Amino acid sequence: MITFTIALLMLVLGYFVYGRYINKLFMPDPTRKTPAVTMQDGVDFIPMPTWKIFMIQFLNIAGLGPIFGAIMGAQFGTASYLWIVLGTIFAGAVHDFLSGGLSIRNSGESLPEIIGRFLGSRTKKVVVIFTIVLMILVGAVFVSGPAELLAGMTPDYMNIYFWTTVIFIYYILATMLPVDKIIGKVYPLFAFALLFMAVGILVMLYVKSPDLPEMWNGFGTKYEKNPIFPMMFISIACGAISGFHATQSPLMARCITNENHCRPIFYGAMVTEGIVALIWAAAATYFFHENGIVDEATGMAYTGAKVATDISKEWLGTFGGILAILGIVAAPITSGDTALRSARLILADFFRIEQKSIRKRLIISIPIFVVTISMLVFSFSNAEGFKIIWRYFAWCNQTLAVFTLWAITVYLVRNRKNYFVTLIPALFMTCVCSTYIMIAPEGLSMSQTVSYIAGGAVTLIALIWFIYWYKKENTTIKYK
Repeated sequence: MITFTIALLMLVLGYFVYGRYINKLFMPDPTRKTPAVTMQDGVDFIPMPTWKIFMIQFLNIAGLGPIFGAIMGAQFGTASYLWIVLGTIFAGAVHDFLSGGLSIRNSGESLPEIIGRFLGSRTKKVVVIFTIVLMILVGAVFVSGPAELLAGMTPDYMNIYFWTTVIFIYYILATMLPVDKIIGKVYPLFAFALLFMAVGILVMLYVKSPDLPEMWNGFGTKYEKNPIFPMMFISIACGAISGFHATQSPLMARCITNENHCRPIFYGAMVTEGIVALIWAAAATYFFHENGIVDEATGMAYTGAKVATDISKEWLGTFGGILAILGIVAAPITSGDTALRSARLILADFFRIEQKSIRKRLIISIPIFVVTISMLVFSFSNAEGFKIIWRYFAWCNQTLAVFTLWAITVYLVRNRKNYFVTLIPALFMTCVCSTYIMIAPEGLSMSQTVSYIAGGAVTLIALIWFIYWYKKENTTIKYK
């Protein structure tokens, strides 16, 4: 428990120390009018209370990531603690904060617009396609999972197709209606449930005080055969750094009324998610130590849903079981709907189509819904469909974070600010993503040695490119 406790304290300290430093780099101006004030449209640009925005942002970026990702990452041992702490403080929270801040200072722009502003129009077009694909993958993944769980808990006539239809109808409403009508009312309640469940598990960790492995006893584990690098850094995404977060930050950037609120909303929500991930990583480590990773009764490997449900029921009783079901079902749904909403806003920004009119919202949304439904049909008709979609989602997610970090680095260089705060994470995640696509079964399936060399080469090329660009850059140009 010593390593876990140190990691927990480091996350809290990171918010107050490094978060304050990043805030100084951003230099919030409380007198500057935000898009929520100057561009109110009653649909997407709507001022909301800070506490509510925080809860929505937390649930937007959390979903199942800090639970399932942390549970899968726990199979790598205490190395997962280290990645959650360092990734959250120095990469994920910085990534979320500055992408959200740049959106506020540029009329609530969506992520591809921000990336295009700093990496060029060609990159912007690539990122628009890339991001839309990612949003649709998120929407599809986070429909089929909850639908399958609900079908297993209800009568036969309420099968997976029934629940898929119900959830997708909700997606349509959440995508189309003003942000304060459904998202603004429902999300804070679900976020509270997710936090309450995490706090309950945290309390029980100290009550039970299990014999968790310590960092000084080694980082490895007998449960995971894949190499820690890059697999763990892809498995634990939302609990450390996730490109998906930067697609969600502009949603709340359009509702914030004061730039001083950026640090608690963006940096704070990411640190909170890191804490949730750390709690679940520790609980899962204990679970695997007691039960192994295979259910002896069925001979099948434990799933994230099974581990989360069993831990909640065992430690928190009946009420905990209800919260587990609520979290496991509601959390992905509340990420899927905002993913499709983000897709609508990204396309609207790209084609310069205003969204106050319901007709124009439909023009953008209908193709998104059709493609998402097609992905769902594929996942249901193919035995490996869901797994295939999830694998590509995980890689696309982290690759998008690479684009975002490089864009923010350019912004910091042009404003004569400490660009190393994003340059180092950008280089690291470039190495992670390039190595993963080389070594992963769904990628090129190269050997570990070749993959490491290739990933290192890609990262070196990125660094050389940056140095070359930096020398040519006219740093007298400032972007606000």
